[in-house]
Amino acid sequence: MKTDDKDRKILNALLDNSRLSYRQIAKKALVSVATVMNRIKRLEKGGVIKGYSALLNYENLGYDIDVIISIKVSKGKLFQVENKIATNPNVLSVFDVTGDFDAVVIAKFRNRRALDSFLKRVQAYDFVERTNTTLILNTIKTARMKL
Repeated sequence: MKTDDKDRKILNALLDNSRLSYRQIAKKALVSVATVMNRIKRLEKGGVIKGYSALLNYENLGYDIDVIISIKVSKGKLFQVENKIATNPNVLSVFDVTGDFDAVVIAKFRNRRALDSFLKRVQAYDFVERTNTTLILNTIKTARMKL
């Protein structure tokens, strides 16, 4: 979908705060309220805006362990394994990657016991050859890309 400068200003305003009213977005983007309404509807319909959500502080909710898990999968069953892993509520992201591993998983856990249980389940899946888990000690930056 083709976007222009007005769309980008509207999208950036939504990235800053998706709870802004059309009037507030119009003020930030320097366009009319009607323009904001029409553009947002078009961006939603076109699949550019996939949804709206809250940004949570998971650490304040008791999820103190963040990990990156690299997974080696055998016999061409990558999508099958990834889809199974993706159903776990602790999993935030699943990526196909290049390099020594086939997939990378980013997940959050309340404690080591929960992480251990998850890893043992994943390692028991058919076609999982090996895993490598990296504990994230400190997050310096995590952000949404502005347009």
